[in-house]
Amino acid sequence: MNEYQLAKKLCDVSVGESVKIIRELQELSQNELAKLTGIPQSTISAIEHNKINLGIERAKILAKALKCHPAVLVFPGWDVDVAA
Repeated sequence: MNEYQLAKKLCDVSVGESVKIIRELQELSQNELAKLTGIPQSTISAIEHNKINLGIERAKILAKALKCHPAVLVFPGWDVDVAA
């Protein structure tokens, strides 16, 4: 007997939203994240507002500063069943 149910997806999260959510969970401002990464605050803002693409290299830099895997930032809504 299975005691657990799969969680239901309630909303889609964009790449920019995933960066913002993880940054805010770690109580970092955009300016603080900019200092940690060397990425200008204006670029971080543009990423969070989905105005520019995150890109692999920036994803690696941000992931290191945010202590998460880059895939968490690059593929926030990835569904293995849909992708397969």
